[in-house]
Amino acid sequence: MSLNDILGSAVSGLTASQAGLRTASNNVANVGTPGYARQRVSLAAGVTAGRVSGVVVGEPERVAHRFLESTVYRLSGDTGLAEVRSSYLDRLQSLLGAPGAEGGVPARLDAISASAILMTSGPASAQTIAAFTGNVEDAIQSMKQLDGEVSVLRADVETEVGYTVDRMNGLLVRINDLNDTIARLEGAGRSSSGPVDQRLIALEELSGLAKVVIRDQPDGRVTVETGNGAVLLDRRLRQLNYPTPGTGVAQPIYPVIDIRFADGPNHLGAATGEKIDSAAVGGKLGGLIDLRDRALPRFSEQLGVLFGGLSETLNTVSNAGTTLPPPASLNGRSTGLVGTDRLGFTGQAVFAVTKSDGELIAKTSVDFSALGPAATVDDAVAAINAGLSPNATATFTGGRLSIQASSAGTGIAIAQHPDLPSDRAGIGFSQYFGLNDLVRSDDSPLVPSGFIASDQHGFGAGETAELVLRDAGGRALTNFTLSPAPGGTLGDVVTALNGGALGAFGDFSLDARGRVRFQPDPSVTGATLSITSDSTNRFGTGRSFSGLSGISGLSAGLSSAQVRPDILSTPTSLPLALLETGAAVGTKAIGGGDNRGATAFVNQLEKAVDLGKDGVQSLERFSSQLLGRTGTEAARAEEARVDAFARRDDAANRRDTFSGVNIDEELAQMVVLQNSYSAAARVITTATEMYDTLIAMVR
Repeated sequence: MSLNDILGSAVSGLTASQAGLRTASNNVANVGTPGYARQRVSLAAGVTAGRVSGVVVGEPERVAHRFLESTVYRLSGDTGLAEVRSSYLDRLQSLLGAPGAEGGVPARLDAISASAILMTSGPASAQTIAAFTGNVEDAIQSMKQLDGEVSVLRADVETEVGYTVDRMNGLLVRINDLNDTIARLEGAGRSSSGPVDQRLIALEELSGLAKVVIRDQPDGRVTVETGNGAVLLDRRLRQLNYPTPGTGVAQPIYPVIDIRFADGPNHLGAATGEKIDSAAVGGKLGGLIDLRDRALPRFSEQLGVLFGGLSETLNTVSNAGTTLPPPASLNGRSTGLVGTDRLGFTGQAVFAVTKSDGELIAKTSVDFSALGPAATVDDAVAAINAGLSPNATATFTGGRLSIQASSAGTGIAIAQHPDLPSDRAGIGFSQYFGLNDLVRSDDSPLVPSGFIASDQHGFGAGETAELVLRDAGGRALTNFTLSPAPGGTLGDVVTALNGGALGAFGDFSLDARGRVRFQPDPSVTGATLSITSDSTNRFGTGRSFSGLSGISGLSAGLSSAQVRPDILSTPTSLPLALLETGAAVGTKAIGGGDNRGATAFVNQLEKAVDLGKDGVQSLERFSSQLLGRTGTEAARAEEARVDAFARRDDAANRRDTFSGVNIDEELAQMVVLQNSYSAAARVITTATEMYDTLIAMVR
């Protein structure tokens, strides 16, 4: 080997040692930098004319393991989902209060039962009645407040959806820019370690916002797809387009997030045809969509079911009773019926006019069965008027039934026949028309409609209802716009529902109480149906398809519910007395101090209620299940959060153990490199001395 070769090899060794020292120093300097992967210098033997001639020094390269990094990305998605679910479900649970708390819904229901029992301890006083009606009003207001707080919570979720979409867009822009930088550096044969580290940080954050699949490309780029296959990034930038980002408003349905090509963060192009419309996207965004579209609406719907059961229970008793003196008029709520509608009642109801002291003036027992199956509501009104005229007059206008006593000092009382009570959909005549309700709502008839397939639907031209079916994960499976043809029947409506897009996922039918029921197919078990918008108005009565169909508890009328104001202001207006249906004209039909209605309230509150798709169960059991299920979901979400963070942290530790900087190792490496540098320097010194000796010999 010539002296020139020796000197060249030594210089290359010196250069390699210097490069190694720079890299080791850089590693030590970045020991605490997030996302930094240690670097090492690429060395190769230099070969010239078939002989080894020194060392070839390459660009520093990252020490990283793709499998360990992809594992962190995957588990970050689980962490983002678990964290947001735990946070919001914990907030929901805090709204419900601790088990047994006085302000909780179960405690409010218990207070109603307890105050009803107090009314039975003797002649009901104004104080005990006021306590009972006050507890009913408190329970209703608690449900309304809770429903409002859940709506606020849902609005907060919606706001965070907008923020999350914006952050994802920003990260996609950054990753796309880093892709370009990395591809350019690697194409030029230069180190891309710095940009790759920055991209790793962005990818890890993105994978927490949505569950993504990241694939390395030969040119150093990465492609990003959602867990369900929607492309977020390849060689072209894409952005998420959310039409109403962060509005913070709770609403029945939200627009989907579509994916669009983009030339920059604010330059959206054509749609790719792919969308994000369900929790299947995973990560924080998936958790937020699940909360917004499934978990929170489901709780509100169940709260509406609970109120519907409570109002039906209380109104059953109040409509069976009366007061002393009886009211001069009984004014019902809007039923959605018109005078020509099928009456649909069987059995009998007793209508009476009494003096203020309870003495019977007039009485009639209307046998609805005898009126025949073709009888109309107008026929029932005519029968009442025929029996009470001229002492009282019944009218039916705008879907509301009213009965007015003709003379001052007289009042109206109604009772069920003791042996053959009136019945439509399991509801008595007075309760069906809401003549003596304790609980009222402007938004709901509070009773099942009792319709059958041959009844006219009564909706006009251009009136529609939008229905959405979601799977157990909250993803919209399909939607359907119901546009009933004028003059059709409820059977035609059911046929239209079964024949539309919804019919592919289950069957619609009318149950025995006139409610529209949807039975999902086994393939979509757990799917829920909701009505997101409704412009229908049955014969101009103000009652819509959503209010009459009973499809969702959201239509139970909780938002405008209240105890009847005259009963709240005058406790003695609570119907606790019972009309003696066997009394003769001229005798007392209502007794002073009659308190049998209080016992009826106690007994009725203990009975099971038909809650439609939620089965037949007591209000106490249903409310306990509702709150218990929420608490269980919150506890499970917290456990899932702890587990997800533990798994993610373990994966991150494994990744960092492999690619992170170890001070001791780097210092040891620096000692080796210093020795190597010294050795190369000695070789250069020796070679120099040899040159000097040769020159001296020549001289």
